[in-house]
Amino acid sequence: MKRFAQLFRELDQTTRTNEKVAALERYFSDAPAADAAWALNFLSGRTLPRLVPTRLLWSLIIDEVKLPEWLLAECYEAVGDMAEAMALLLPDGNSEADPPLSQLVGQRLLPLAKLPDSAKRSLLIQTWRELNRAERLVWNKLITGEFRVGAARTLVVRALANAAGMDPAIMAHRTMGKWQPTADNFRRLFEPDVNTTSIARPYPFFLASPLETKLRQGQSVEELGNIRDWQVEWKWDGIRAQLIRRANQTLLWSRGEEMVNDSFPEVVEAGDLLPNGTVLDGEVMAWRENAPLPFATLQRRLGRKIVAEKTRDAFPVAFVTYDVLEWNGEDFRQRPLVERRRQLERIVAQYAVPRKKAGGDAPLLPGFQDEPASASPVLRVSPLVQANSWAELASLQSQARQRGVEGLMLKRVESVYGIGRQRGDWWKWKINPFVIDAVLIAAQRGHGRRASLFTDYTFGLWKDGELTPVAKAYSGLTDEEISKVDAFVRRNTVEKFGPVRSVAPVLVFELAFEDVQKSTRHRSGVAVRFPRINRWRHDKKPEEADSVETLLALAGAIR
Repeated sequence: MKRFAQLFRELDQTTRTNEKVAALERYFSDAPAADAAWALNFLSGRTLPRLVPTRLLWSLIIDEVKLPEWLLAECYEAVGDMAEAMALLLPDGNSEADPPLSQLVGQRLLPLAKLPDSAKRSLLIQTWRELNRAERLVWNKLITGEFRVGAARTLVVRALANAAGMDPAIMAHRTMGKWQPTADNFRRLFEPDVNTTSIARPYPFFLASPLETKLRQGQSVEELGNIRDWQVEWKWDGIRAQLIRRANQTLLWSRGEEMVNDSFPEVVEAGDLLPNGTVLDGEVMAWRENAPLPFATLQRRLGRKIVAEKTRDAFPVAFVTYDVLEWNGEDFRQRPLVERRRQLERIVAQYAVPRKKAGGDAPLLPGFQDEPASASPVLRVSPLVQANSWAELASLQSQARQRGVEGLMLKRVESVYGIGRQRGDWWKWKINPFVIDAVLIAAQRGHGRRASLFTDYTFGLWKDGELTPVAKAYSGLTDEEISKVDAFVRRNTVEKFGPVRSVAPVLVFELAFEDVQKSTRHRSGVAVRFPRINRWRHDKKPEEADSVETLLALAGAIR
């Protein structure tokens, strides 16, 4: 445990990528396989849910440190992170003890969920007394489900690959999917002769870089070169996924490494018709006839274990595929995109089910006319967007919202399929977001390095003379602006509701968001998608902020 706590501290104390990779590589090279397996599990974001109720932890800390509850609350308020506050308040444990991470997880952490409260109390107190402060911090973050550390999955994979002396692409593939944290599985990651293509395992996703970043820096899209060197597609508003057909099994893996077969059985049925050794990359979309539906429609299908025929009819979906990663069991990722695209079109033309003709087809939405007439109602090829110049393409990009898409994807025709976000070959050119001016009405503390600052904000718009909550946002401000807002929250708190502080309605911010929908589940009657802070409107007074009616009108206008 000491070694894992030291790794956590090293990762938390630096922002340098090379230093993080070096620390991870040292750990994976030296740690016992059983410990390294669980470390990899947690560092990859596969945390456990909260295993101990907050009320029980609170009671235990009061008993252990012999402080009145009000003082404990003040300590938590000052630190802003429950796991860290507990680690600081508890007396030092037995620094000589060093239980292995795998032992702590297997014999104490995992059993916690099923133990009665009395047994939980005994086990927690015993563990706290055996750990020093740094180790307790990590342990507390694990039991509260709040384990986060500043190391992206790509850095973890790179460090593992360095330690094993192999290509990061192979290591990334081996750790995808339902990888189990056992000593044997960890050792297999380092074996050179392991078959990198297991039946159920997806490939690491290749991600596009935002073109808007280049444009904001004063560059132009023309700097990408000859438009004929680029394949252009619509940027779909769905769930990125890989459709896998191997060993007579069909699996649908989301980018979040979640198998979503149950939610989208018709996509799995379409995959059943593909030959073994096929992996397609694409987007699960809400789709009716020949046009995409809003993402809110797709959300009605998420998380369902059983999807009735009635639900399938009411909220239809399609798998819009834009790449082939494996064909006949052969890894196609290093082939140029232009070759992969030709193979993809052949696959869908040969194995997709013909569209049902009963009742006729709805007219195609402009921009989707190049879809083959025999296309499956579920399995579809993402159509190419044709333009003879960058100016013509810019005109098409400005129409994206009317077409029900998020913008354009630009992919170099000679590009291979990479891993993670690699700048240069794939770009996403998103439509300009919607913006509104809203008033800060509540705040609560952030996480990690921001645990002592108020960085998670609730914003309101005017409705019937009152400010009504419409969005939560926590990104978009500079560190200096965050400090100023934090100071404002502390001076202008009106009421406290647990960790949330309502504040005097004084500050106005411009919020950006991707979409807006009418919603009966929200008090305001409207829901915005992906809200973030665009800028602090020092020039506006609260009474000049927008109204809920503005959002409702916007929701009606774009549908």
